[in-house]
Amino acid sequence: MNNAIAQTTALLSTCALLLTGCGGGGGSVTNSPDSTTNKTTTNTAQTTTTSGAIPIGIALAQTSNVALLGQEGFVGARIAEKYFNSKGGINGTPIKLVTQDTSGDEAGAINAFQTLINKDKVVGIVGPTLSQQAFSADPIAERAKVPVIGASNTANGIPEIGDYVARVSAPVSIVAPNSVKAALKQNPQIKKVAVFYAQNDAFNKSETEIFQTAVKQQGLELVTVQKFQTTDTDFQAQATNAINLKPDLVIISGLAADGGNLVRQLRELGYKGIIIGGNGLNTPNVLSVCKALCDGVLIAQAYSPEYPGEINKVFRQTYIEQYKKEPAQFTGQAFAAVQVYVEALKELDKKTKISTLPLDKLRTELNKQILAGKYNTPLGEIAFTPVGDVIQKEFYVAQIKMDKDGNTGKFVFIK
Repeated sequence: MNNAIAQTTALLSTCALLLTGCGGGGGSVTNSPDSTTNKTTTNTAQTTTTSGAIPIGIALAQTSNVALLGQEGFVGARIAEKYFNSKGGINGTPIKLVTQDTSGDEAGAINAFQTLINKDKVVGIVGPTLSQQAFSADPIAERAKVPVIGASNTANGIPEIGDYVARVSAPVSIVAPNSVKAALKQNPQIKKVAVFYAQNDAFNKSETEIFQTAVKQQGLELVTVQKFQTTDTDFQAQATNAINLKPDLVIISGLAADGGNLVRQLRELGYKGIIIGGNGLNTPNVLSVCKALCDGVLIAQAYSPEYPGEINKVFRQTYIEQYKKEPAQFTGQAFAAVQVYVEALKELDKKTKISTLPLDKLRTELNKQILAGKYNTPLGEIAFTPVGDVIQKEFYVAQIKMDKDGNTGKFVFIK
């Protein structure tokens, strides 16, 4: 939603999820046989798929190193699809998720959005996985006047991309500082801080600025800022440089694969202080990367499996029954994004039967309804500012606790 509006809106309510924090991570996710072949007709008055369902696009990463994050989103969206259809869908009409793989780069996200908008004729899109991708793909949806709800985009400036762009993923500026406060609570003697960030990723560049500001606001000394690429696997030089400066705290803004490897190499080189992971490490999938050496990493959360809301209890139980572990933040956020579409469509259908609306009109009216609603989701009660940013009250910090085998573990929420 536009900058002019953004400057007049109130700041998000603050306070306190997976991985991207977290409980359990989904394994590899594949499309159901009809998830991408069940296309809509080209008639703009047609608002359902050939099976009679209302199509909602899911544009997340199924391949590349970003799939460690995107797979969790697919799991959450699928659980939501099954759950809400069991409750009658949109006043009797089911929804149908139409999935496209964004892979890990901007080109993949752009292609996924174009296919969903022009070929699959979806009413709205959940995605993409990364903020870096959102800055390239969301303008396509904005120009086509197709609603987008980001479920894992937390960089500053995402909702300001346009009037049709919103997110259920709380901005890093609200969430990230909580982990710095938690680290100081664990060790009040922290004085020196080393920061690492992936310089080729828009989100991580945004997140590290928030972390660095939080460090200075706490009166701590920032002794070094080390840069890397999300495609890197060897961090020996950066880690050694930082360790030589004897930091008491290390903060990493990266993705699951590179961030997990950096955690591992820091520990292997002898760093024993507290490590904070950013939102890109906020997934149980990071555990398979740094394994036993993940133990103790702190990560701020915008979702907790223990949140007492009724919809979260259902979501959590369903996830545990299927995956035998707790759901993670990105999974909960993707569920919430689909839920927002379902509830907004239901409200819109009560006013004007959506089956009678041309697709372009439906998309426009749906966007208005999304921003006007309040939703009791697994994240808690959420709403949107006029600019499209999420208003959320509950936030948390979790710490990774690895099991004795060094291969499995969980996110334990700090009280």
